[in-house]
Order: sequence, then C-alpha cells, then structure tokens
Amino acid sequence: MRWIVHSEEPLYTDQWLDIRLADVEITGGRHLAHRVIRSAPGAGAAVLDEQGRVLLMWRHRFITDTWGYEIPIGGIKEGESPEAAAAREVEEETGWRPGSLKPLLYAQPSSGISDSEHHIFVAERAELIGEPEEDWEAERVEWLPLEQVPELVRDQKLVSGTSMNALLYLYALNASSQ
Repeated sequence: MRWIVHSEEPLYTDQWLDIRLADVEITGGRHLAHRVIRSAPGAGAAVLDEQGRVLLMWRHRFITDTWGYEIPIGGIKEGESPEAAAAREVEEETGWRPGSLKPLLYAQPSSGISDSEHHIFVAERAELIGEPEEDWEAERVEWLPLEQVPELVRDQKLVSGTSMNALLYLYALNASSQ
C-alpha cells in the first residue's frame, strides 16, 4: 500500500535540516505520526588510480563515536550540478583533483526517515593539487586497493552506508569484468 501524506508540520529547521512531523494514512485508514528529515542532496566520488586503488578518507564520526573509511561526499550548492559538486568535494576534502567523472550510483541512504539523495560518481585518475582545504575532514587521506573493500566491510572499517554502497558496487563491477 502506498501511504497517503495528509500534512507535514515543521518541528525544527536550519540550513542543513528540516525536521517535520507528518500525518500519514496507512492500511485500514489508520493514521501514523511519522518524523521526516528533509535535506538537500549530496554528491561524492569514488576515485581510482591506475594501480586499482581507491582514494579514501579515514575519519571519526562523533555521532556514533566510530572511525571508518569514507569516500569524499558533501552537499550540492545552489546552481551546482551533482558532478561539479562531487569534483569540488574530492578536491576540498582530499587535496586530489579527480579526472573525468562518470555516474556510478544514486542512493537514498535512509529512505525510511529521510529524503536525502546521494549522487555518486567514479573517476579513474586524479592529480594531487595540495593539502585538503580543511584539517577537520579526515585524520588521513590514503589510497587503498579496491580488492580490500570486502575486508574493510567485514572488519567494520567501512560502515558509512553511501561509501559502502559505492565501493561494494565498484568492487562487484570490477570483479565481473575480469
């Protein structure tokens, strides 16, 4: 059954989040008060090199108090295309300028509570242009073999949903082409 949204009331809004209370009709005409997080779309990229390695950031996420590898990803600015945002985020967060970007996947990482959309691209080369713009984005930036992705997932060193989706998908594509 498709749920019917009768109304949404804002609970909290700032530049990053719009948290709402939705009155939705579910099966049998019953109503459910459901929280919804509305947010702007994001874009990122999995960047590979000629040696089959992927560019990753090792970072701490204070909300879950966990460390893990992630691909560069961030918000899409007004008037910016997802592809341009992905390239900008890679440069800002890693200090590497990605080569030509191709669409890899589209994800809705938490569709049960959020309308967040992630546009993920892949680049097959990158050029080092300097240090990351912000020293708080990652503890370190490094190149790891794409073949290590399943091990990183198993060892809970890759737990970010969008990064995991992108890297496992890229790993599967790479494995099926061999």
